[in-house]
Amino acid sequence: MPEVCKKKQMPVDSTEPATASPLEKTEVGSYFVSNYPPYSTWSSDHVPAALAALDKPATDSRPLGLYLHIPFCRKRCKFCYFRVYTDKNASDVEVYLESLAREVALYADRAALKGRQFEYVYFGGGTPSFLSAKQLHSLIDRINRHWTWSAAREVTFECEPGTLQKSKLEAIKQIGVTRLSLGVEHFDDEVLQTNGRAHKSPEIFRAWDWIREVGFRQVNIDLIAGMVGDSEQKWRETVARAITLDADSVTIYQMEVPFNSIIAKESLLALAGPPVANWVTKRAWVKWAFEQFEQAGYEVSSAYTLVRRQRHAGFVYRDSLWHGSDLIGAGVASFSHFAGVHYQNYDTWEAYVEHVSEGTLPIHRALPVTRRQLLIRELILQLKTGHIDPAYFEGKFGISVAKEFADALATLRADGFVAANNGDIRLSREGLLRVDSLLPAFYEPQYRGIRYT
Repeated sequence: MPEVCKKKQMPVDSTEPATASPLEKTEVGSYFVSNYPPYSTWSSDHVPAALAALDKPATDSRPLGLYLHIPFCRKRCKFCYFRVYTDKNASDVEVYLESLAREVALYADRAALKGRQFEYVYFGGGTPSFLSAKQLHSLIDRINRHWTWSAAREVTFECEPGTLQKSKLEAIKQIGVTRLSLGVEHFDDEVLQTNGRAHKSPEIFRAWDWIREVGFRQVNIDLIAGMVGDSEQKWRETVARAITLDADSVTIYQMEVPFNSIIAKESLLALAGPPVANWVTKRAWVKWAFEQFEQAGYEVSSAYTLVRRQRHAGFVYRDSLWHGSDLIGAGVASFSHFAGVHYQNYDTWEAYVEHVSEGTLPIHRALPVTRRQLLIRELILQLKTGHIDPAYFEGKFGISVAKEFADALATLRADGFVAANNGDIRLSREGLLRVDSLLPAFYEPQYRGIRYT
């Protein structure tokens, strides 16, 4: 990744400058790091290891989470790389929800999970709010026959503005959701349309009024900097409008172009680069947005999030996962992390439904990980918060992070991305804005320079 822009002012617009270095451009590929070792190293050969981990009685008190993948959308966003479907009818949705409930039931009886309660639950997608109130209640009723999340500290639910009605929001709250995340992405209708979003800005404000009327413990909004057609002026207006919503937390992503997204495919067919802002521009825009939100009373919580600290209850899902919790991922293509094994479900509708209907867990590929790999995984994920606590790693892994990763830290410190004071390791703002590009410095040699997904 290129050097961060040192100038205070932002570029005039998102057009790629003719003199830009190739490293400055947004190339096709994954940028966001969410796991270690890379997903591309997982294989079907290791599925028995995942099943064995589930059959061993639990020997520790790691928190347990549940991820439920709802793969339906009104439209596929042009930057989306998730397993989602836009062509399923009500009968198909019912088949999937029944499979999802059956999969959770299959887990409830595994030796390693008996008697354990969920610390957190996350409804992701796709678009969870694609489901009707009736479908939601039916799904939860079926899951509750085998497992409940009554003890969960946090239940998060992702929403798309155009799928919401007040009655549906009331149903979402009734099933135990404590944290709502609204996929705003941008407030400019032309930008939304160009990037394939299903909603328009009036639907955002209408949904927001209903969300506040129904009342949730925590409400988050998502934004994306540098989408196709974005500009400095449009981004400034989006940030200003986002601040007026006064959400409890805000998540800001820098636009990436994964390999299997529509934008990537169109770019490759045209033998041209993706028509999105370059990385210098995106970092400058997010830096400016951080400053605006901070002036409005928010605090930076990670490379992507800002919170109103006085009324924010924390991120149970994020912080548990980034500190090595167990996570059961249910649904097509879902990822799990359990007792030292990473694994993923089958990523096609047919294979997923078939395996669940036969009474077998739909696990397609896996990777058992070493203790050192677990250490690296937690280190790089926690570094996304902008700092790491060496005492935590010393206590959990018996490792001095400063000594074990001295070379990587020295390089990042020389580049101005990391500072270490009194044993505390912190990222500079410039480092935080480009943290995903810095993390491979901590990888084991065999995982550097390979395809991530």
